[in-house]
Amino acid sequence: MQDLRSIEADAESIVRAITPALDPAKYKGQAGKIAVIGGCREYTGAPYFAAISALKIGADLSHVFCTKDAAPVIKSYSPELIVHPILEESYSVRDEDKESVSNKVLAEVDKWMERFDSLVIGPGLGRDPFLLACVSKIMRHARKSNIPIVVDGDGLFLVTNNLDLVSGYALAVLTPNVNEYKRLVQKILSSEVNDLDAPQQLLSLSKQIGGVTILRKGKSDLISDGDTVKSVSIYGSPRRCGGQGDILSGSVAVFLSWASQHVQTAGGNTNLSCKNPTVLGCVAGSALMRKAASLAFMNKKRSTVTGDIIDCLGNSLEDICPAT
Repeated sequence: MQDLRSIEADAESIVRAITPALDPAKYKGQAGKIAVIGGCREYTGAPYFAAISALKIGADLSHVFCTKDAAPVIKSYSPELIVHPILEESYSVRDEDKESVSNKVLAEVDKWMERFDSLVIGPGLGRDPFLLACVSKIMRHARKSNIPIVVDGDGLFLVTNNLDLVSGYALAVLTPNVNEYKRLVQKILSSEVNDLDAPQQLLSLSKQIGGVTILRKGKSDLISDGDTVKSVSIYGSPRRCGGQGDILSGSVAVFLSWASQHVQTAGGNTNLSCKNPTVLGCVAGSALMRKAASLAFMNKKRSTVTGDIIDCLGNSLEDICPAT
């Protein structure tokens, strides 16, 4: 049984190491271009939370690919987001047209794909079968293009039932909550969640999926890529309002892109003990989300909602890594 204190990551050092300096010589896009694939008739808040969080942390551009019904609503939340109303649900597509419509959706996303540093798959996606089939195609295409993907929400439902979408893909990150993690363990390890030796079980789970990085959300967030396990327990809040997972997925997407740039630029000269950008991105995203939630709770207590936490992201990053 592993003591979580022995695997606690030096999260603030990681945040400081991988966060790029503000440089007037840089141009728009160099600090990160993130895309969220999600948003349907029932769920419009989740993709907005993920996408706006990426901008609040410091990404330059944030896109949302959603259904046509969701697009006007998400656009109304913020003019900062670039919203693409291209996804379709079963009710709006005849059976004989599904193949052609699916190919059209993929072609529309493909126009933008090479511009993105990472994708977030799943916030507010819903479980419509045709919509999930289209997103499966997008994920396979992103994988062929070596674009990092962060899978959350209904994206995890899709992946749990279609493991080939991420199996063996080292640039994939899964961010399950308690129930989503339970389903993954039951499906892949054919067992129940073992909280007494959580790090070892998470390590085994990641290995079984071929080295995919998993961020298990909880009182302490646990992160593993199949080779190592890191814990993030600093900060935190007792308030469990919905939407915090969406903030986390957007945060991880940004830090993952920054970590990739840092590792590539530094090469062997980085002082970080871990060199895997997905693990670094998860540690940094977890720490910042937890710090922002802690700060928001200090101010709002029981009335804290997701927007309050998003408003604290900037100050939280500034506290750890002041802009110069």
